[in-house]
Amino acid sequence: MKANERFNRQELNFWADVRLISQLTGYTDRKTKAIKVPTIDEIVQEYERLDLSTFEIQDSGELTPYGSLLIDYFQYRSDILNKTVKNLLMNLDEAKSLFERLYQTYDHTNVPLPMNKQKGDKKQYAFFTCIINLLISNALNDKKCDYDPRNLTLITKNRRPYRTLSRRVDGCFPSSQDPVALWEIKEYYYTTTFGSRVADGVYETLVDGLELKQLLSADKRKVFHYLMIDSYQTWWIQGRSYLCRMIDLLNMGMVDEILFGKEVVDRIPELVKDWS
Repeated sequence: MKANERFNRQELNFWADVRLISQLTGYTDRKTKAIKVPTIDEIVQEYERLDLSTFEIQDSGELTPYGSLLIDYFQYRSDILNKTVKNLLMNLDEAKSLFERLYQTYDHTNVPLPMNKQKGDKKQYAFFTCIINLLISNALNDKKCDYDPRNLTLITKNRRPYRTLSRRVDGCFPSSQDPVALWEIKEYYYTTTFGSRVADGVYETLVDGLELKQLLSADKRKVFHYLMIDSYQTWWIQGRSYLCRMIDLLNMGMVDEILFGKEVVDRIPELVKDWS
């Protein structure tokens, strides 16, 4: 999923409003649990409570063009999550079935297929990671790729370190040194509660995105940056507010694309074409 062109060129003050309004009025409706689209009355009430001006958002009770843009964004965010993302996220059985189909279809001789970190009966392949690795390997057709970087991402210039990113990522093409593309994978099929470790995945992506935007600004060097997530139970049932934050990050330009669940099957082959 790519950003919406109408929103991804907005200035930081727009995202300041989006974040604050989301916090004040809620990401989801407390009763229905639906993704919330705040009304102008709710926004004005909350801003006035904090002694914040609303002149850019409404004038004499009517939405300004900027205010209309804000409301349109909240409607877009709600629609894209309810009508698209919800249907892309897989449960454990769906992910296992897709992995087994790809495992039987593609050559996996030299493809890393890691196990999850569970114990006992839950010890299985890390299905979503394995799905992604199989799809990338098949699309790359034996080109070099680092499916499990153990180093910080390094950008060089004139054979000298130019930028060293703060975090290790889950995959790089062709390697963690001067990558063309890098990606993070968040799969949580066995998580029973939405804890801070899961939530941190959103903010880790923000850190990576900020550093890559700085690189692009300073040296005009583009590194494709992707976030890939799955687990209907974790993200949709328990973590819808964080899905909202992900859509915000995407449209802020902190990540080039977010691939939700089974979306990887169609999108990864297309993305790999861009890398070369």
